[in-house]
Amino acid sequence: MAVMVQVEGKIKVDAVGRFQASLPGIFPDTRAYDGCRGVTGYLSSDDGQTFQFVEFWDTKPHYERYLAWRTETGAVAQLVSLLEADPTIRYFQQIDD
Repeated sequence: MAVMVQVEGKIKVDAVGRFQASLPGIFPDTRAYDGCRGVTGYLSSDDGQTFQFVEFWDTKPHYERYLAWRTETGAVAQLVSLLEADPTIRYFQQIDD
């Protein structure tokens, strides 16, 4: 069953530009990863630091494999180093399928 994944966190004030600049190098591989239906990034209009990735995956295990791969490659650590704290990840199952 399809799943929506929301990743949310707060970027360090001095790292917003670096964070945004890293996304064009990350999102194409995410979108091409097995099971990914799409990913879009958002930045809060209120504080300019809070971000959210909204991702759609075939299943939660597809996302978990992707996240493990990103962790192994160091991409997760690189992004987290630009954040004030670890991001929050929430999973939602599609209910109108």
